[in-house]
Amino acid sequence: MWRRLQTLQRLTHRYHGTPFQRQRGSSNCNYGNRALSSKPESGVPYKTLKSDKKTAPKVIPQEADVVIIGGGSIGCSTLYHLTKLGVTNAVLLERDQLTAGTTWHTAGLVWRLRPSDIEVELLNYMRHLVRDVLEEETGVVPGWIENGGLFIASTKERLDEYKRLGTIGKVYGVESYVLSPKETKDLYPLMNVDDLYGTLYSPGDGVIDPAGYCTALSRAATRAGAKVITDCPVTGIQVGIDDFGVKRVQGVETEFGSIKAPIVVNCSGVWSPHIGKMADVSVPLVAMHHAYVVTERIEGIQNMPNVRDHDASVYLKLQGDALSVGGYESNPVFWMTCDSRQFSIESFTPDHKPLMGESPELRGFYLGCGYNSSGMMLGGGCGKELAHWVVHGRPELDMYSYDIR
Repeated sequence: MWRRLQTLQRLTHRYHGTPFQRQRGSSNCNYGNRALSSKPESGVPYKTLKSDKKTAPKVIPQEADVVIIGGGSIGCSTLYHLTKLGVTNAVLLERDQLTAGTTWHTAGLVWRLRPSDIEVELLNYMRHLVRDVLEEETGVVPGWIENGGLFIASTKERLDEYKRLGTIGKVYGVESYVLSPKETKDLYPLMNVDDLYGTLYSPGDGVIDPAGYCTALSRAATRAGAKVITDCPVTGIQVGIDDFGVKRVQGVETEFGSIKAPIVVNCSGVWSPHIGKMADVSVPLVAMHHAYVVTERIEGIQNMPNVRDHDASVYLKLQGDALSVGGYESNPVFWMTCDSRQFSIESFTPDHKPLMGESPELRGFYLGCGYNSSGMMLGGGCGKELAHWVVHGRPELDMYSYDIR
C-alpha cells in the first residue's frame, strides 16, 4: 500500500496534482502489521444506490425461467439483455442494494482500444448502449461523459504497441490518433511530457455513472416483466440429477423462500466463490485489496481526457475539478482467509480474463464474474453475450478466452 501511494505521489509531478484526500480500505483483517478498516470512508465521490434501510421483499416468485444472483453491472446487464431475447420470467436477486458490491466504487472508465478484437467489439457495444440507447429507452441518464482517453507511452516498445492498437481500432471504427509529446502537451497542457515517447488518443472514450447505468438497465428489464428483488441474500442452490444421470440446477433458496429455476447465473462478483460452493462448483477467482485516491481541485484539469499509464499500472480519471487515481501492484494483498462476503473489494482471475458460460460441473449453472476491475466497461457487451449463451446455448461472439470450460 505504501509503495503504491509513493508511486502515486511521484506521478503528481507528471500531472501537476495536489495532495491526495482519501484512500479506501476494505477489511478489518490483519496482514502483518497492517490493520485495515472494514468500512469505506465517508464522502465517497460517487452517487450510489447503497442504503442503510433494510426492507424485506414482499413477494418471492415460486418459479422463474432464469435466476440471476448479483445486482451489479453484469447482473443488471444480463437481466436486461435476457428480456430483449424474450425471457421475461427472469428474476434478479441482490443481497443488498443494486451496485452495492464492487460496482458502486468502480471508476466507470471505458477504453475501447484493446489488443483483442473481441474486446474492442464488446467495448464498442457498451459505448453504444450508454450513449445511444438506454436514456432514450428508459428516460434514465446512465451518466455517460465522453471526454476521451489517453494512453501514455514511456518506452518505444509501448508506443509501438499503441500503434498496433490504433490499427485494430480502425478496423472496428474506433477513432484514434498517435500523438507526439508536443501534440500531447497541446492536448493536455498540465502533463509533463519530457520523458514520453508519445501517446495514443481516443476522443470517443469516456466514463459511465454506475448508479445511473444499473438503474436504467433494471428499469427497462422490469418494464418488460422481469423482477428485481433487493435485500434478499441467497442461502442455497438446489441441485438434482436428471433422467440421464446429469447434475442440474433446480432452484435457488433465499431467506424469504425458494424459487424453482432450471438456470442460475452467478453474477455476484467477489462473492461468486461463495455462491459456487453452494452448488459444489469451483469459481477460480480471488479478492484483492484495491484503493483509489482523489486529489484536491486542480485548476485547468476540467474537460481533460482520462489517462492510462500501463507501465506504471495507473489510471487517472477526471472527477469534476479533480482527478481520481487508481493503481495496481505486482504483489497485491490477497483476501484468502477472510470472509469476503462482508466487503466490496475487487476480484481477479488467474489469467486476467472473466469467467463466463455454463459450468462443466453443473448444467444450468452459468458464470458471469471475475472481471478484473473491468466489469463496468465490459458489462454491456458481456451481459449481452451471456444472455445469448443462456437462451441459444452459445454466445454470438467468439468468447473462447472467457469460457469457464
